Order: sequence, then structure tokens, then C-alpha cells
Amino acid sequence: MPLTPAEMDRKIDEHFAFEARDDVEGVLSTLTPDVVHDVVGWPTGPAHGRAAARPFYETLFADLAEGEVKCLRRYHGQNFLVDESLWRGTAPGRPFGIEGRGRPLEFRLLHIIEFSESGSIARENVWVDLAAVIQQLPQAEERAA
Repeated sequence: MPLTPAEMDRKIDEHFAFEARDDVEGVLSTLTPDVVHDVVGWPTGPAHGRAAARPFYETLFADLAEGEVKCLRRYHGQNFLVDESLWRGTAPGRPFGIEGRGRPLEFRLLHIIEFSESGSIARENVWVDLAAVIQQLPQAEERAA
């Protein structure tokens, strides 16, 4: 039986809440054991399985902090959703290979999420507005000079 939009929203909101708390185990618990985790442009390419997705989240939580995700819009289909969100926080590490130096940062994210029949995330595709990241971090550095 297909998930309802409300059920899908609850699961993705739970996933984002674990991300906001830098809770790797919590995030992984929202994924199926055989998840396909694909952050487009990530150097290792798509990860297959929870264990393979773990390094991405460990790196992400070291590079970004105090993050909050604001949903801008969502579209629902049969056991999938498309979520456009705005991430806001700070960049203490090297997000996407760029020195953060604790500076404020915000960028849009596009998630395409496929759910298993049990309601867990079976596939997560993520696109990051990398142009916004590149613009903000160097500009903040130039203003400080």
C-alpha cells in the first residue's frame, strides 16, 4: 500500500531532525539497509548501503554546524517525494572542499526521496546549490580583508 504524503513528510522530517542534531546513527536508522545514497557530485559517487553512506554524514557533520532546514516546497508521488529546502547554519570545516572558517552559510538543497513499502528511505538523491556555497564563503573572506 502506498505511503500517504503525511507519512512521507514525517519520515523526511525525522531524517532532517537527526541531521540537525548531527546524529549519524539516527540518520542511518531512517534508511533501508540497502539504501542508495547519492549526493550528486560527491567524490565517491553513489553509496550503496548504510555503512557506505556513513562517511558522508560524518564528513557533513564535521563541516557544517548549527544547521536548520526550512522546507520551501514539496511534491509527492507514489512512495516518493521531491523536497526543495533552504539550509542555514555555519561552516566550521571544509564544506564541499571550501574553507568555512566558522562563517555563516545558506544554500538550497533538492532531495528526491524514494521510500520502501515499510516507510524507510530506500533512495536519496541530493543536489546542493554549490554556486551559492562558492559565492558566500570567498565573499565573506574578502569582506574580512
